[in-house]
Formats: sequence, structure tokens, C-alpha cells
Amino acid sequence: MPFAVTTPAPAEIEKSGSNLERLLAAGHFAVTGELGPPKSIDTDFVEKKICLLKGYVDAANVTDNQTGFVRLSSIGTGILLAQAGLEPVIQMTCRDRNRLAIQSDLMGAYVHGIRNVLCLSGDHQSFGNHPGAKNVHDIDSMQLIRMVQEMRDKSVFQCGDAIKGGGPRLFIGTAASPFASPVGMRPFRLAKKVVAGADFAQTQMIFDMKRFREYMKKVVDMGLHEKIFILAGVGPLKSTPMARFLNEKVPGIEVPDECLKRMEGAVKGIDTDNKDELRDAWRAEGIKMCIEHIQEAREIEGVAGVHIMAIQWEAAIKTIVDGCGLYPRPSVSV
Repeated sequence: MPFAVTTPAPAEIEKSGSNLERLLAAGHFAVTGELGPPKSIDTDFVEKKICLLKGYVDAANVTDNQTGFVRLSSIGTGILLAQAGLEPVIQMTCRDRNRLAIQSDLMGAYVHGIRNVLCLSGDHQSFGNHPGAKNVHDIDSMQLIRMVQEMRDKSVFQCGDAIKGGGPRLFIGTAASPFASPVGMRPFRLAKKVVAGADFAQTQMIFDMKRFREYMKKVVDMGLHEKIFILAGVGPLKSTPMARFLNEKVPGIEVPDECLKRMEGAVKGIDTDNKDELRDAWRAEGIKMCIEHIQEAREIEGVAGVHIMAIQWEAAIKTIVDGCGLYPRPSVSV
């Protein structure tokens, strides 16, 4: 039975005017990437990453003090992307800000041309370089989605006061983790985010496409694919150790044995002392698998695009997008 959702279908109303929204609403298969800001004020670092992504993704996520490390802010970095012609999706976490700061920051981001936001809880600060910092979590990610949606659609702050002249018109994103425990509840968790006001969802990195198909079938059966744009999270593996680490240490990520065996087989016969050859063989296989996963995701009902997470490997984006036949990226008229 379809989940009862009263939110309008994604294509009915232009909510933000962002490039990402327009491409998705027009029925194009979207491609987003990810850019991690530096742990410094090195804007050259950001510019180099922009050059690797621009033209190959429709928008790029800008992480918000990822893994609890202090970095150049997502909004500050997002402004640099917007100025360079690469559309940003700023990440906004509940970990570091209360509702006053979040609303203020979102309005500030909007007046600087930012039109997309991804609403997240945030990695626990104990993983980062300030483990003694106090987290905020004044509101949770579900409440954050609702707050941003009401600022946009009702022009009101979370307290109910009117925003004179209208609120920031942002395309609202959320994260989805298809394989997190309890797995059976994940589609219902996504449904709650749709009701809260999310416009698009980017999933955790997926390697087990068979299980992802099962998840998407439940999502489609509930009718959620008609209410929210779903971008499948994918990414290239750099090595067998990386594959094992993701499989064993990162919640919600499952790397099936088939992928592990392929990574191991890619370096079979290579001398373990030959680090360069090992690296090149691993990376070639990782890119090949990522391309295959994207091609498979394109065939799954309800998948509106992919979110490519090339962790500290933005140079791989061009090869991946080219290899999938997704370059050049489409454009939509304003």
C-alpha cells in the first residue's frame, strides 16, 4: 500500500530554481559529486578541486566539518564554488549549531547565491580533532528539514515569526542509508523525511546492487519515488584495504564478497613491493566497478541520479562520468 504523503510531486513546482532541481524536474539523470574543504584557508586547494569537478557533475556537495575535523566552512567554500560556476550543495549539520545559527546561516548562504542544502545530523565530534567539543543537537535532522521547508514555503522562522520579504528558497536534500539497521525500516524512515519536506535524497555509498534493487522496490511500492528524487550513492574503491575498512568499520556500507574478490584479483601476480603498480591496478578496477554500478543504477526504477563519492580522489570523476556515457552534462533553460 502506498505511503500517505501529501507533498506535491517533485516536478509540479519549482522550489528553488537551482540547476540540480531543474535537471531532475526535467527528467535528466543527475550526477552530483562531493568536495571536502581544506583544514585551512587554502583557497587554491578548493580551486583545484573545482577544476576536477566542473562540467562533470551537475552540483557538488560541500561537507560541513566532516568527520568532526575543523575545516573551511561549507558555506564559505560553497560561495567559492558558486563564484566559479560550479553549483554547490552545502551540507548543514545539527551537531555544531542551534536553530538560531542554522536559520541565520541559511539566509546568509542564500543571499550569496546558494540554492541547495543537504540536512544532516553530523558525524560525532569524538572522531575529529576536538573530541572534547560539546555537540549541540538543538534539533535533529528531521526537524531541520521541516524548519528549512517552512522557511521556504511559509516564509516563517521556526518560532513562527514571519520572514519579511520571503524566506530562502532552497532545494532541500537529505541522506538515506538503505542498509543501516534495522534494514526493514529504512523506506519508512525515508517516507518520514518526505513528509518533513525533503526534495531529494542521496544514499550512503552502495556496492551491493542486488540489495539496493530490493530497497528501491519497496520505495517504489510505497510511491516515494514520485515524491522525492533519489540519487544512488556510489564511489570508486582505491584498494582492497579500503574496501575492507568500509565493509567492517563504516555503518550502513556493505561491500559484498564479489567486490572484495575483484579487488584482490586485480593485483594478483603483482609484487607487493611494487606500490605504484599495485595502486594503479586497484584504482583501475575500482573505477571499472563504479562505472558498472552507475550503469546498473540507471536501470533501477525510481533512481533519479547518482551521487559520486570519490573520497580524496576527485580526479577519478572525469573518467567515471565519461565511462558511463554521462558526459557532457545536460543543460536546462531558465
